[in-house]
Amino acid sequence: MIRFRVDWRSGVPPYQQIAQQVRQALRMGVLDVGDQLPSVREVVAAAVVNANTVLKAYRDLEREGLVEARAGQGTFVRARPPGPPPGTHSRLGRALASWVRQARAAGLDDEAIESLLRVTLQAPAEEDIA
Repeated sequence: MIRFRVDWRSGVPPYQQIAQQVRQALRMGVLDVGDQLPSVREVVAAAVVNANTVLKAYRDLEREGLVEARAGQGTFVRARPPGPPPGTHSRLGRALASWVRQARAAGLDDEAIESLLRVTLQAPAEEDIA
């Protein structure tokens, strides 16, 4: 079951955070096609947001073709976002978590880790990162 969290300091609108958390849960295999999303009432209570915020997030996901609302039944997962299957995300996530532990043990703080990740993502594939 997915549990929504809203970070009010992030600068990202709450409805986008909720939609992104659904996409992430689909990529990681936490949610699968056919699963029911929490009701609007449940999300409102858990994430302390307005019902319209949740409805907007669910509508955006529906426009993307990822979920479908069924009258009187709730909102259900219809498809996964494009990309590799959830097992790939889980395996790479574990490898990344291990790398982050190594980076912290080497003395890098979160800002340094983020900087290294950004530089690595922006570098051409064949270029070595110094």
